[in-house]
Amino acid sequence: MKAKTIKAILAKKHKDFVASIQDEEVRKLVDKNSIITGGSIVSMLLGEKVNDFDYYFTNKETCLAVARYYVEQFNQKTQKGVAVQELENSRIRVFVSSAGIAAEDEESEELTTEFDDEGMEELGLQELKEAQSEEKPSYRPVFLSSNAITLTNKVQLVIRFYGNAEEIHTNYDFVHATCYWTSKDNNLVLSGKALEAILAKELVYQGSKYPLASIMRTKKFIQRGWQINAGQYLKMVLQLQELNLHDINVLEEQLTGVDSAYFAMALTAVKKRVEEDPEFKVDNCYLFEVINRIF
Repeated sequence: MKAKTIKAILAKKHKDFVASIQDEEVRKLVDKNSIITGGSIVSMLLGEKVNDFDYYFTNKETCLAVARYYVEQFNQKTQKGVAVQELENSRIRVFVSSAGIAAEDEESEELTTEFDDEGMEELGLQELKEAQSEEKPSYRPVFLSSNAITLTNKVQLVIRFYGNAEEIHTNYDFVHATCYWTSKDNNLVLSGKALEAILAKELVYQGSKYPLASIMRTKKFIQRGWQINAGQYLKMVLQLQELNLHDINVLEEQLTGVDSAYFAMALTAVKKRVEEDPEFKVDNCYLFEVINRIF
């Protein structure tokens, strides 16, 4: 697909999404301060189906306003008591008790425990919901995790990070996903390195704060026909070995971007064990036991 066509599609999608926001202040913030980046642009360049449009926001004000707006909508519909938290490190997080995830109804929530994140992506949670009830409002929240809010109509709002495109992409692991579109000026940026990786369907690791999630994500791409050489895995492992994954806070942080119900359940089990016995030391034997029990 040509760049000008992609640009037109993204502009139209954004206009449609913004028009669905009923709160005038939130609508203005989203209209001006949005970035679409990641897999949707890659899919269009390759002529493939777009699974969803990943939205990021350029500042904390917009990110926080969006999170509060859609969590309020979700709570009004489901009565699940989900909350938006501002953490000390300026992170914004959707807090869901127990499993760490929440879905619009029980059927959707059951799906999150039966499929990992790749399986859910292929299944298309939002498409399922639209097929079940076309008369419901567009762009409504149907699935929440600590990192993102999934809306119907193929939109995912990432609240874990915010900032300009360069800042957001410091959290991106693979070069091919760094093309982006900005709402303030309707500008589409296609970098040469990203296009080269897309053309070759090659995973090129550029370094990330979350190498554990990156290693897990390679499975999804390989299943889709992408390739990766051993050097890229070595780069991920070199970064990973610097981390103490026995620290539950580090482990939880490293699983950012891997929104699987199974991982949320495993983390909850480990946290509960540590809370019950503050002297307990998490080690590989214990983690293996928890993983084998849950997965």
